[in-house]
Amino acid sequence: MRVFACVDEPGRTAVSRDHGHSHGPSLARAGARHLRRLTISFGIIAAFFVVEAVAGLLTRSLALLSDAGHMLTDVVGLGMALAAISLASRFEARQSVGRDRRHTFGLYRLEILAAFVNALLLFGVAGYVLFEAVRRLQDPPEVLGGQMLVVALLGLGANLVVFALLREGARESINVEGAYLEVLADTLGSVGVIVAAVLLQAFGWTWVDPVVGAGIGLWILPRTWRLGRQAVGILLQSAPVGFDVARLEGELGALPGVVDVHDLHVWTLTSEMDAASAHLMTGPGSDAHEVLDRARVLLHDQYGIDHTTFQVEPSDHEGCAEVAW
Repeated sequence: MRVFACVDEPGRTAVSRDHGHSHGPSLARAGARHLRRLTISFGIIAAFFVVEAVAGLLTRSLALLSDAGHMLTDVVGLGMALAAISLASRFEARQSVGRDRRHTFGLYRLEILAAFVNALLLFGVAGYVLFEAVRRLQDPPEVLGGQMLVVALLGLGANLVVFALLREGARESINVEGAYLEVLADTLGSVGVIVAAVLLQAFGWTWVDPVVGAGIGLWILPRTWRLGRQAVGILLQSAPVGFDVARLEGELGALPGVVDVHDLHVWTLTSEMDAASAHLMTGPGSDAHEVLDRARVLLHDQYGIDHTTFQVEPSDHEGCAEVAW
Protein backbone atom coordinates (compact mmCIF):
# COMPACT_ATOMS: atom_id res chain seq x y z
CA MET A 1 0.00 0.00 0.00
CA ARG A 2 1.28 3.47 -0.90
CA VAL A 3 0.25 6.17 1.56
CA PHE A 4 0.64 9.90 0.95
CA ALA A 5 -0.42 12.42 3.56
CA CYS A 6 -0.60 16.11 2.74
CA VAL A 7 -1.31 18.73 5.39
CA ASP A 8 -1.30 22.33 4.21
CA GLU A 9 -1.31 25.68 5.93
CA PRO A 10 -3.41 28.62 4.68
CA GLY A 11 -1.54 30.72 2.16
CA ARG A 12 1.12 28.12 1.38
CA THR A 13 1.50 25.57 -1.38
CA ALA A 14 2.55 22.02 -0.57
CA VAL A 15 4.44 20.17 -3.31
CA SER A 16 3.69 16.50 -2.98
CA ARG A 17 6.22 15.26 -5.54
CA ASP A 18 9.25 16.37 -3.56
CA HIS A 19 7.46 16.16 -0.22
CA GLY A 20 8.14 19.86 0.45
CA HIS A 21 5.22 20.11 2.86
CA SER A 22 4.96 22.91 5.41
CA HIS A 23 3.64 22.29 8.91
CA GLY A 24 5.04 25.16 10.91
CA PRO A 25 3.46 28.57 11.52
CA SER A 26 0.94 29.21 14.25
CA LEU A 27 -2.75 29.53 13.50
CA ALA A 28 -3.12 31.85 16.49
CA ARG A 29 -0.81 34.60 15.21
CA ALA A 30 -3.54 36.86 13.86
CA GLY A 31 -5.14 36.99 17.30
CA ALA A 32 -1.82 37.10 19.10
CA ARG A 33 -0.94 40.36 17.35
CA HIS A 34 -3.85 41.95 19.20
CA LEU A 35 -3.27 40.26 22.55
CA ARG A 36 -2.49 43.57 24.32
CA ARG A 37 -5.71 45.23 23.14
CA LEU A 38 -7.70 42.16 24.10
CA THR A 39 -6.18 42.25 27.58
CA ILE A 40 -6.99 45.95 28.06
CA SER A 41 -10.53 45.37 26.81
CA PHE A 42 -10.97 42.46 29.18
CA GLY A 43 -9.88 44.61 32.13
CA ILE A 44 -12.27 47.45 31.24
CA ILE A 45 -15.29 45.21 30.70
CA ALA A 46 -14.61 43.03 33.77
CA ALA A 47 -14.29 46.10 36.01
CA PHE A 48 -17.45 47.69 34.67
CA PHE A 49 -19.41 44.45 34.92
CA VAL A 50 -18.86 44.60 38.68
CA VAL A 51 -19.88 48.29 38.77
CA GLU A 52 -23.05 47.67 36.75
CA ALA A 53 -24.08 44.56 38.71
CA VAL A 54 -23.69 46.35 42.05
CA ALA A 55 -25.47 49.45 40.71
CA GLY A 56 -28.30 47.30 39.37
CA LEU A 57 -28.85 45.80 42.82
CA LEU A 58 -28.67 49.18 44.57
CA THR A 59 -30.99 50.98 42.12
CA ARG A 60 -33.28 47.92 41.82
CA SER A 61 -33.12 48.24 38.03
CA LEU A 62 -33.78 45.03 36.11
CA ALA A 63 -32.60 46.72 32.91
CA LEU A 64 -29.21 47.39 34.51
CA LEU A 65 -29.02 43.86 35.93
CA SER A 66 -29.85 42.30 32.57
CA ASP A 67 -27.28 44.51 30.86
CA ALA A 68 -24.77 43.45 33.51
CA GLY A 69 -25.62 39.83 32.69
CA HIS A 70 -24.98 40.55 29.04
CA MET A 71 -21.73 42.28 29.98
CA LEU A 72 -20.77 39.11 31.83
CA THR A 73 -20.96 37.33 28.47
CA ASP A 74 -18.49 39.92 27.15
CA VAL A 75 -16.15 39.08 30.02
CA VAL A 76 -16.44 35.37 29.25
CA GLY A 77 -16.09 35.97 25.50
CA LEU A 78 -12.99 38.11 25.91
CA GLY A 79 -11.60 35.63 28.42
CA MET A 80 -12.11 32.80 25.93
CA ALA A 81 -10.35 34.77 23.21
CA LEU A 82 -7.40 35.47 25.51
CA ALA A 83 -7.25 31.89 26.77
CA ALA A 84 -7.44 30.39 23.26
CA ILE A 85 -4.60 32.59 21.98
CA SER A 86 -2.40 32.23 25.06
CA LEU A 87 -2.83 28.48 25.55
CA ALA A 88 -2.47 27.68 21.85
CA SER A 89 0.72 29.73 21.60
CA ARG A 90 2.13 28.23 24.80
CA PHE A 91 1.34 24.71 23.66
CA GLU A 92 2.91 25.30 20.26
CA ALA A 93 6.07 26.57 21.95
CA ARG A 94 6.24 23.48 24.14
CA GLN A 95 5.53 21.18 21.22
CA SER A 96 8.20 22.78 19.05
CA VAL A 97 10.87 21.71 21.53
CA GLY A 98 9.39 18.25 21.99
CA ARG A 99 8.11 18.85 25.53
CA ASP A 100 4.47 17.90 24.90
CA ARG A 101 3.42 15.30 22.36
CA ARG A 102 0.19 14.08 24.01
CA HIS A 103 -2.24 16.61 22.55
CA THR A 104 -1.77 15.87 18.88
CA PHE A 105 -4.54 18.31 17.90
CA GLY A 106 -3.28 21.05 20.19
CA LEU A 107 -5.47 22.78 22.77
CA TYR A 108 -7.72 24.63 20.35
CA ARG A 109 -10.84 22.77 21.52
CA LEU A 110 -10.64 24.58 24.87
CA GLU A 111 -12.20 27.56 23.09
CA ILE A 112 -15.17 25.42 22.04
CA LEU A 113 -15.63 23.95 25.51
CA ALA A 114 -15.62 27.46 26.96
CA ALA A 115 -18.16 28.57 24.34
CA PHE A 116 -20.49 25.72 25.36
CA VAL A 117 -20.23 26.67 29.04
CA ASN A 118 -20.83 30.30 28.06
CA ALA A 119 -24.03 29.29 26.24
CA LEU A 120 -25.32 27.46 29.32
CA LEU A 121 -24.55 30.51 31.45
CA LEU A 122 -26.33 32.81 29.01
CA PHE A 123 -29.46 30.65 29.01
CA GLY A 124 -29.51 30.90 32.80
CA VAL A 125 -29.09 34.69 32.76
CA ALA A 126 -31.79 35.18 30.10
CA GLY A 127 -34.20 32.87 31.92
CA TYR A 128 -33.74 34.72 35.20
CA VAL A 129 -34.22 38.13 33.56
CA LEU A 130 -37.45 37.06 31.81
CA PHE A 131 -38.84 35.52 35.00
CA GLU A 132 -38.00 38.64 37.00
CA ALA A 133 -39.49 40.90 34.32
CA VAL A 134 -42.87 39.15 34.57
CA ARG A 135 -42.80 39.41 38.36
CA ARG A 136 -41.93 43.11 38.28
CA LEU A 137 -44.64 43.93 35.78
CA GLN A 138 -47.13 42.56 38.28
CA ASP A 139 -45.55 44.33 41.25
CA PRO A 140 -43.22 47.14 40.07
CA PRO A 141 -40.56 48.12 42.64
CA GLU A 142 -39.28 51.65 43.01
CA VAL A 143 -36.33 52.18 40.66
CA LEU A 144 -33.75 54.95 41.16
CA GLY A 145 -33.83 56.35 37.63
CA GLY A 146 -31.20 59.07 38.05
CA GLN A 147 -28.49 56.74 39.32
CA MET A 148 -29.53 54.18 36.72
CA LEU A 149 -29.00 56.75 33.95
CA VAL A 150 -25.53 57.72 35.20
CA VAL A 151 -24.35 54.10 35.36
CA ALA A 152 -25.84 53.34 31.93
CA LEU A 153 -23.99 56.30 30.38
CA LEU A 154 -20.71 55.15 31.95
CA GLY A 155 -21.38 51.63 30.64
CA LEU A 156 -21.95 52.97 27.15
CA GLY A 157 -18.64 54.85 27.36
CA ALA A 158 -16.78 51.70 28.45
CA ASN A 159 -18.29 49.71 25.59
CA LEU A 160 -17.35 52.37 23.02
CA VAL A 161 -13.72 52.37 24.23
CA VAL A 162 -13.50 48.56 23.91
CA PHE A 163 -15.32 48.73 20.57
CA ALA A 164 -12.58 51.02 19.23
CA LEU A 165 -9.80 48.82 20.67
CA LEU A 166 -11.05 45.64 18.98
CA ARG A 167 -12.21 47.05 15.66
CA GLU A 168 -8.93 46.55 13.80
CA GLY A 169 -8.29 43.06 15.15
CA ALA A 170 -11.80 41.91 14.19
CA ARG A 171 -10.79 42.19 10.53
CA GLU A 172 -7.90 39.75 11.00
CA SER A 173 -8.93 37.20 13.61
CA ILE A 174 -12.24 35.37 14.01
CA ASN A 175 -11.41 35.01 17.69
CA VAL A 176 -11.16 38.79 18.11
CA GLU A 177 -14.19 39.24 15.87
CA GLY A 178 -16.30 37.15 18.25
CA ALA A 179 -15.34 39.36 21.18
CA TYR A 180 -15.94 42.45 19.05
CA LEU A 181 -19.48 41.35 18.17
CA GLU A 182 -20.22 40.66 21.84
CA VAL A 183 -19.21 44.21 22.74
CA LEU A 184 -21.23 45.61 19.84
CA ALA A 185 -24.35 43.82 21.08
CA ASP A 186 -23.72 45.02 24.64
CA THR A 187 -23.40 48.59 23.36
CA LEU A 188 -26.94 48.31 22.01
CA GLY A 189 -28.04 46.99 25.41
CA SER A 190 -26.53 50.03 27.14
CA VAL A 191 -28.46 52.30 24.78
CA GLY A 192 -31.65 50.46 25.77
CA VAL A 193 -30.94 51.03 29.45
CA ILE A 194 -30.33 54.73 28.82
CA VAL A 195 -33.67 55.04 27.00
CA ALA A 196 -35.43 53.26 29.89
CA ALA A 197 -33.80 55.57 32.45
CA VAL A 198 -34.78 58.70 30.52
CA LEU A 199 -38.41 57.57 30.16
CA LEU A 200 -38.53 56.59 33.82
CA GLN A 201 -37.23 60.00 34.88
CA ALA A 202 -39.41 61.98 32.47
CA PHE A 203 -42.74 60.16 32.80
CA GLY A 204 -42.41 57.90 35.84
CA TRP A 205 -43.22 54.80 33.77
CA THR A 206 -42.18 52.02 36.12
CA TRP A 207 -43.07 49.36 33.53
CA VAL A 208 -40.29 50.58 31.20
CA ASP A 209 -37.51 49.06 33.31
CA PRO A 210 -38.77 45.43 33.28
CA VAL A 211 -39.81 45.70 29.62
CA VAL A 212 -36.33 46.86 28.56
CA GLY A 213 -34.79 44.20 30.80
CA ALA A 214 -36.91 41.52 29.15
CA GLY A 215 -36.01 42.90 25.72
CA ILE A 216 -32.30 42.52 26.50
CA GLY A 217 -32.97 38.99 27.76
CA LEU A 218 -34.78 38.11 24.54
CA TRP A 219 -31.91 39.66 22.55
CA ILE A 220 -29.52 37.27 24.28
CA LEU A 221 -31.50 34.07 23.64
CA PRO A 222 -31.18 33.59 19.82
CA ARG A 223 -27.47 34.46 19.90
CA THR A 224 -27.04 32.02 22.80
CA TRP A 225 -28.84 29.28 20.85
CA ARG A 226 -26.57 29.79 17.84
CA LEU A 227 -23.46 29.76 20.04
CA GLY A 228 -24.51 26.57 21.85
CA ARG A 229 -25.54 24.80 18.63
CA GLN A 230 -22.23 25.63 16.95
CA ALA A 231 -20.24 24.49 19.99
CA VAL A 232 -22.12 21.17 20.21
CA GLY A 233 -21.71 20.58 16.47
CA ILE A 234 -17.96 21.09 16.70
CA LEU A 235 -17.62 18.91 19.80
CA LEU A 236 -19.52 16.15 17.97
CA GLN A 237 -17.11 16.60 15.03
CA SER A 238 -19.94 17.30 12.61
CA ALA A 239 -19.21 18.73 9.18
CA PRO A 240 -19.26 22.56 9.11
CA VAL A 241 -22.73 24.08 8.79
CA GLY A 242 -23.84 24.12 5.15
CA PHE A 243 -21.01 21.84 4.01
CA ASP A 244 -22.12 19.31 1.35
CA VAL A 245 -20.17 16.13 2.13
CA ALA A 246 -21.90 14.16 -0.64
CA ARG A 247 -20.86 16.75 -3.20
CA LEU A 248 -17.24 16.60 -2.03
CA GLU A 249 -17.27 12.80 -2.21
CA GLY A 250 -18.53 12.98 -5.79
CA GLU A 251 -15.91 15.54 -6.82
CA LEU A 252 -13.10 13.50 -5.28
CA GLY A 253 -14.40 10.39 -7.01
CA ALA A 254 -14.41 12.24 -10.35
CA LEU A 255 -10.70 13.09 -10.17
CA PRO A 256 -8.62 11.39 -12.90
CA GLY A 257 -7.30 8.07 -11.64
CA VAL A 258 -9.66 7.79 -8.64
CA VAL A 259 -11.99 4.77 -8.73
CA ASP A 260 -13.43 4.93 -5.20
CA VAL A 261 -13.62 7.27 -2.18
CA HIS A 262 -14.26 6.01 1.34
CA ASP A 263 -13.62 6.91 4.97
CA LEU A 264 -14.29 10.59 4.16
CA HIS A 265 -14.39 12.92 7.17
CA VAL A 266 -14.82 16.70 7.37
CA TRP A 267 -14.83 18.45 10.72
CA THR A 268 -13.99 21.68 12.55
CA LEU A 269 -11.19 21.71 15.10
CA THR A 270 -11.99 25.21 16.36
CA SER A 271 -12.98 28.57 14.91
CA GLU A 272 -11.57 29.10 11.42
CA MET A 273 -9.84 25.69 11.43
CA ASP A 274 -11.64 23.12 9.25
CA ALA A 275 -10.01 19.81 8.33
CA ALA A 276 -10.69 16.83 6.07
CA SER A 277 -9.37 13.32 5.52
CA ALA A 278 -10.21 10.57 3.04
CA HIS A 279 -9.05 7.33 1.44
CA LEU A 280 -8.70 7.65 -2.34
CA MET A 281 -8.53 4.36 -4.26
CA THR A 282 -6.72 4.58 -7.60
CA GLY A 283 -6.81 2.39 -10.70
CA PRO A 284 -3.86 0.57 -12.28
CA GLY A 285 -1.19 2.89 -13.68
CA SER A 286 -2.48 5.97 -11.89
CA ASP A 287 0.02 8.53 -10.64
CA ALA A 288 -0.57 8.71 -6.86
CA HIS A 289 1.32 12.01 -6.63
CA GLU A 290 -0.94 13.56 -9.27
CA VAL A 291 -4.07 12.32 -7.47
CA LEU A 292 -2.82 13.77 -4.21
CA ASP A 293 -2.08 17.16 -5.78
CA ARG A 294 -5.49 17.34 -7.49
CA ALA A 295 -7.32 16.40 -4.29
CA ARG A 296 -5.41 19.01 -2.29
CA VAL A 297 -6.13 21.74 -4.83
CA LEU A 298 -9.83 20.79 -4.93
CA LEU A 299 -10.20 21.15 -1.16
CA HIS A 300 -8.26 24.41 -1.10
CA ASP A 301 -9.89 26.13 -4.09
CA GLN A 302 -13.49 24.91 -3.80
CA TYR A 303 -13.93 24.50 -0.05
CA GLY A 304 -11.27 26.67 1.58
CA ILE A 305 -9.88 23.72 3.56
CA ASP A 306 -6.11 23.68 3.82
CA HIS A 307 -5.59 21.06 6.52
CA THR A 308 -6.16 17.86 4.52
CA THR A 309 -4.93 14.30 4.93
CA PHE A 310 -5.37 11.82 2.08
CA GLN A 311 -4.49 8.14 1.92
CA VAL A 312 -3.97 7.02 -1.68
CA GLU A 313 -4.48 3.27 -2.19
CA PRO A 314 -4.02 1.05 -5.28
CA SER A 315 -7.25 -0.73 -6.23
CA ASP A 316 -5.61 -4.15 -5.76
CA HIS A 317 -4.77 -3.43 -2.13
CA GLU A 318 -6.85 -5.18 0.54
CA GLY A 319 -7.52 -4.23 4.14
CA CYS A 320 -8.33 -0.50 4.25
CA ALA A 321 -12.03 -0.99 3.43
CA GLU A 322 -12.36 -3.21 6.49
CA VAL A 323 -12.20 -0.31 8.96
CA ALA A 324 -15.06 -0.93 11.40
CA TRP A 325 -16.02 2.72 12.11
